Amino acid sequence: MRKGRSDVYTRIYEVVKRIPRGRVATYGQVAELAGLGDHARQVGYALHALKDDSVPWHRVVNAQGRISVRHEPGLDRWQRELLEDEGVAFDGKGRIALERFRWAAGSSASE
Repeated sequence: MRKGRSDVYTRIYEVVKRIPRGRVATYGQVAELAGLGDHARQVGYALHALKDDSVPWHRVVNAQGRISVRHEPGLDRWQRELLEDEGVAFDGKGRIALERFRWAAGSSASE
């Protein structure tokens, strides 16, 4: 992995590690907090590259409050189970109420 990519991925992972249990963040939110502007796809690439579970990747969802489609069969179902185990609720259409469960970075009320 190139040095530049490694630095960016490290910044992304540090943001994701801050998302508290029972909260979610969007790919765009993580990108912004990692100093990447509107490069939400870079967050997806970084999470896909993870080799272990030291980063709570399952707490990152798309801007509609949905779990993004995965290439690996069953991974989306596993992500939903992990989130539900943390108390995150889904509606009948598979969406998370972001106004309720979105992490407010820097807010002591949600961290």
